Amino acid sequence: MRCSSSQFGRRSVEGLTDMTFTVAKGDMDGALEVVRRTLPSLDASELVSDPDLGTVSIVGTGMASAPGYAALMFRTLFDHNINIELISTSDIRITCLVRSEQVPEAVRALHAAFDLDKE
Repeated sequence: MRCSSSQFGRRSVEGLTDMTFTVAKGDMDGALEVVRRTLPSLDASELVSDPDLGTVSIVGTGMASAPGYAALMFRTLFDHNINIELISTSDIRITCLVRSEQVPEAVRALHAAFDLDKE
């Protein structure tokens, strides 16, 4: 969704701010309807949705204090020809939006890259 950046207190190059969120596929129609009704009050100019995206995340409390997790995640996805559509981070999580059909491969690749198949 593209909104006037003054509404959100920051300026972008185009004077617009992108707002992005994910919902479960089963909730998408309802969420889109709510957003459509809300667009005028946000001074939003555009609504874009893509039902063919999925998320893959790495989670752990040590990520904030140990470098390299993001680089390994991004390199692993790149090496498996998985394009990252969007990245979201927090102190304990890195989430990437990828094409839905690539989620299983992304999970397997990241599982191996982070040595999670060791006992």
